[in-house]
Amino acid sequence: MATKNEIKNKKYSVISLFSGCGGLDLGFTGGFSFLGKNYPRRNFEIIWANDIDENACQTFRKNFKKQIFWGDINGYLRANALPDHHADVVLGGFPCQDFSYAGKRMGFRNDRGRLYKSMVEVVRRVRPYIFVAENVKGLLTMDEGGAIKKVVRDFGALGYHVEYYLLKAANYGVPQTRERVLIIGARRLALPPFQTPPKHVLTKENWVTLKEAIGDLENLRAGAASNHYWSGAKKNNGQGNNLVSADKPGPTMRTEHHGNIEWHWNGKRRLSAREAARIQSFPDNFVFYPSTSSAYKQIGNAVPPVMAWHIAKAIENFLDRNLSHDLRQKRRPSGGRVSGVIGEIQALAIEGIKQTS
Repeated sequence: MATKNEIKNKKYSVISLFSGCGGLDLGFTGGFSFLGKNYPRRNFEIIWANDIDENACQTFRKNFKKQIFWGDINGYLRANALPDHHADVVLGGFPCQDFSYAGKRMGFRNDRGRLYKSMVEVVRRVRPYIFVAENVKGLLTMDEGGAIKKVVRDFGALGYHVEYYLLKAANYGVPQTRERVLIIGARRLALPPFQTPPKHVLTKENWVTLKEAIGDLENLRAGAASNHYWSGAKKNNGQGNNLVSADKPGPTMRTEHHGNIEWHWNGKRRLSAREAARIQSFPDNFVFYPSTSSAYKQIGNAVPPVMAWHIAKAIENFLDRNLSHDLRQKRRPSGGRVSGVIGEIQALAIEGIKQTS
């Protein structure tokens, strides 16, 4: 019979959806440093990951040294190609542009806005102990609050206690004022509601400033550090044409800026992709592929890894505290094979891309 410590030390298995370059995944696995602070490994293991962006998948593979399945998640669902065993956790930052104040706010009227339904379906099939979804602040006000109510209702109908919280990245050591909605569902028959969101580690008085985060990169020549290249887009009347402030955290790193990322406080150039990555709290050894424009997009799409690490810590403590040892002992081992023929699955997923593009 397994001892209590052996049970506790088993890693929680994770299915990662809409993974992008892996910001949320990096936070949940841990084992990285940022601005001189170490973020130790957490007790989670990614056993299956998926994203529709081929460049983001390239970045994920090279940095995590793990497989990630490229293509429309609906193609994998049609092929019944999720891992052939239970997973403890499902993660997913489902596409947010259609809920964002910076976007067209199409909400559920757009196919991309309805992609959360794919995550609902994965949760229905996998039955994890807990799921973690992330989205923009605009989700709370879309359709006069109707959008978040629908998301909560759809997940809740699967037998989950569903809670949501608004988090500000700067409160967790990220040099950015980004705000994101965290949606967490705990399986009713196994767990109580999750009501312990990650505690703030900083206040407005000691937020990390941009000078602290990226000051050492200001006079570094282009290419002297990984991804330290910047857009040459001229100033215009669109978003991203303000100078950032050196003595404050940065603004939200956006996804669809088409090169219009904010200007450095010195006014000489726009922020480089490496500076944007620092503002998102990616460690310097996390490299983005294959281009600067793609790096900007991947960085803007990501969950800040440092904030994700604090979320993971809260989730891990919650599971350790509330999940019975009998249930944990019955968990199947992580790292199992994926059902089906990979070539056929990939073809179905690519067909899904064509249908949604």
